[in-house]
Amino acid sequence: MDMSVVAVGREDDSPVEEPMRVAVLADRLGYREVWAGEGPTWDSFVLATAIGAATEQVALTAGPVPVNVRDPLTVVRGAASAAAVTGRPVGVALGTSSKRVVEGVHGRPRTRPATTLEESAAAVRALLDSVPGEPVVPGSGFLRRLPPPGGMLTVAAFGERAVAAAVGHADRMLLDLVSPGQVRMLRARMLAAAEKAGRTPPRLAAWLPAAVDPEPESLTQILRSVVGYLPVPGYSDMFVDAGFAEVVELAVKGADRDTLLQALPPEAAGTVALVGDAATVRARVDAYAEAGLDEIALVPATAGDPAGERTLTALKPE
Repeated sequence: MDMSVVAVGREDDSPVEEPMRVAVLADRLGYREVWAGEGPTWDSFVLATAIGAATEQVALTAGPVPVNVRDPLTVVRGAASAAAVTGRPVGVALGTSSKRVVEGVHGRPRTRPATTLEESAAAVRALLDSVPGEPVVPGSGFLRRLPPPGGMLTVAAFGERAVAAAVGHADRMLLDLVSPGQVRMLRARMLAAAEKAGRTPPRLAAWLPAAVDPEPESLTQILRSVVGYLPVPGYSDMFVDAGFAEVVELAVKGADRDTLLQALPPEAAGTVALVGDAATVRARVDAYAEAGLDEIALVPATAGDPAGERTLTALKPE
């Protein structure tokens, strides 16, 4: 199982520079790739560039960036700029994000998300494959001067149309906060889409929260990342099957995040995360591998474990 690390700014009281600390530690421990997450606090391309300047060897992926917020040229230009400054390959990840982020934070309409994802993935793929001297975009009159950023194109997917977009254009398909059962289902969906399209399926990766020997505050931090998924179709069924139907019902009825956090028991974290002692977490990693996952992108809990050092050290590449 390949392991990468997610350095993302949490929208809580975590230090704003925490993603840098996580990335520097991941580089020192020998992880091959760091994801520079996009959010209300950090611009992913600026963060990727800063990480590249502060580290020695990790490859970089920026995103997922919301396709209703950034146009394809902006995405590829950002990655190419970061690659030129850092001297490292920089990949890009695309996703539809949520209405809460796209409309509530950016003030942009989240219309036709699946169609926009497909169109954006196709355009980004073409731009990533272009070379210096070619037009930036056909008919623009501007020629490309920077070389391609050199990293993978990743598409975050869950629904059938998003999976088809990933299969059609991406090197890697990304899942977020999934159980081994969901991995098995989504891998089957990906393979079916690839067979229908006559294409080689992309690699399958998942962002998974992780906490080895977690402190209580570590579990609370993970649960905060879970509550937003409780009312989402597909995810809600997973939590119901795991025995948390009452909390899912609260979420569907519109309970706020603090109410859901109080109602969600600590053991719920284990549904979609790597939590427990080292042996338990390793067994959980094996379960994801058996379900068909190619890569785990660790989102280390940092509450009670600064920079996720305990977790990242326990799971570091051998």
